[in-house]
Amino acid sequence: MRETSFSLLDYGIFGVYLLASVSIGLLFVKEQKDIKNYFLAGRSMGFMLIGISILASLFSGISYLASPSEIYTNGMAFFFVSLSFFIATPIATLIFLPFFYQSRFYTAYQYLEERFSVQVRLLASSLFIVRVLLWLALATYAPALALEAVTGLPLWVTIVCTGLFTTLYTSLGGMKAVIWTDVMQFAVLIGGQFVILWIAVSRVPGGMGGVIEIGQANGKFDVDFSFSLTTRITFWGAIIGGAFLNLVQMATDQVSVQRYLSAKSLKEAKRSLWLKLAVLLPMLMVFYLTGLALFAFYQTHTDPLAAGLISKGDQILPYFVVNELPLGLPGLLVAAIFAASMSTISSGINSLTSATVVDFCQRFRKGNEPVSDPGQLKLARWLTLAYGVLVIVLAFQVQKLGTLLEASNKVMGLVGGPVLGLFLLGMLFKRTNAPGAVIGWLAGVGVLIPVCFHSDVSFLWYTLIGLIATLLAGWSASWLFPPPLARRLNNLPRFGDGDEQPLAAPTAALSSK
Repeated sequence: MRETSFSLLDYGIFGVYLLASVSIGLLFVKEQKDIKNYFLAGRSMGFMLIGISILASLFSGISYLASPSEIYTNGMAFFFVSLSFFIATPIATLIFLPFFYQSRFYTAYQYLEERFSVQVRLLASSLFIVRVLLWLALATYAPALALEAVTGLPLWVTIVCTGLFTTLYTSLGGMKAVIWTDVMQFAVLIGGQFVILWIAVSRVPGGMGGVIEIGQANGKFDVDFSFSLTTRITFWGAIIGGAFLNLVQMATDQVSVQRYLSAKSLKEAKRSLWLKLAVLLPMLMVFYLTGLALFAFYQTHTDPLAAGLISKGDQILPYFVVNELPLGLPGLLVAAIFAASMSTISSGINSLTSATVVDFCQRFRKGNEPVSDPGQLKLARWLTLAYGVLVIVLAFQVQKLGTLLEASNKVMGLVGGPVLGLFLLGMLFKRTNAPGAVIGWLAGVGVLIPVCFHSDVSFLWYTLIGLIATLLAGWSASWLFPPPLARRLNNLPRFGDGDEQPLAAPTAALSSK
């Protein structure tokens, strides 16, 4: 790859952005007096802030780099995954949200203890911690890769800086700082992507019409409508497999659930999900069109991937930014890539901390009595710092997992499918019990391991395969054991329960008010 460089102006813009992120964290330090504020922002956030925060946290630096790269390399077929949100969002809104919000849980996995047993809760929470640690490592590696391509700075420098700055403002300001920095970062990443798209299109003969014409001539709009499980991306794999892949993040992931629980009411939480759905499709279209525009641009210029100027497709976006954009814009747009990643990392480590404190530390204190709020808050801040350091360490290993897009989806499918199965076993089937749920999870993992590592099945089907195996084995195995106690069914919300009639907090929940 040819040598590139940042100007002093670029460095200045980038530095101001990092300082602004930390400053937001400092604004909310005094408000963090207990873990209700630290983890759930005092349950005071409106739907618009929550919706934007969910978008920003899930749309990581992985997406920022991988989405244009996917279209540049393989075409527009992956766009259909975005349509699967029209399936996943109603399911998450109408089925999952009442179970979480009306019980006043702090984590998604408290539901599994109330429905099954503490062992099932700890299993799911542990799997969440492992999966999100790997996901955050990828999200940290992505901007480091981008900045290395732009400035030539060593990868380790940017990995450490990203992790440290993000961990700092997250540990200081808690969930409220996370949500407000998400809003700022969302504006930066969307604004940056519009600039890249506009400049790329303007430099292609014929503008957007020329971009589409070149894409059609090179098969970028070709779509496979077969039901093949081994074709990398088909229409049905994107729609059906993608729906369950997205449902893992929306309905069982503490990163998302923690935001729903910070809403003022169940109604506000639901509105945040509908807002996310309304914004998501046009937002993703901008990112996919950027990849198409970059492909069209480099059909009339030297293709950096074919020429060996970059080593992988994931570097195409930062390469274009540094080589084609006017002075000052590279700093802003690399900041946009960091914005996407920092929002994901901050959300992730805050959720990792809440799962650890609530599902493990508090759950197993002597007598199951909560520690004082100052004690919990101090523990939460130390755990946030510890997880930040661990993410930095893991980020140095994730380049071994393949492209950013496939690596992130493989991790999601392998771990997320069976966990989604645990939740649906409890919510949809009254006869399922704790032993059956555990057997179902083991079956789901047992089926997925050979599918993921020893078959040609597309990564888009991993979640659904693991889910089906978990549901079938879990429901069947439950008939070998006594039915669940009535209290495990009667004390939980039902589908369609009213918005303003929350049930009493479960005994396993924290008592901080």
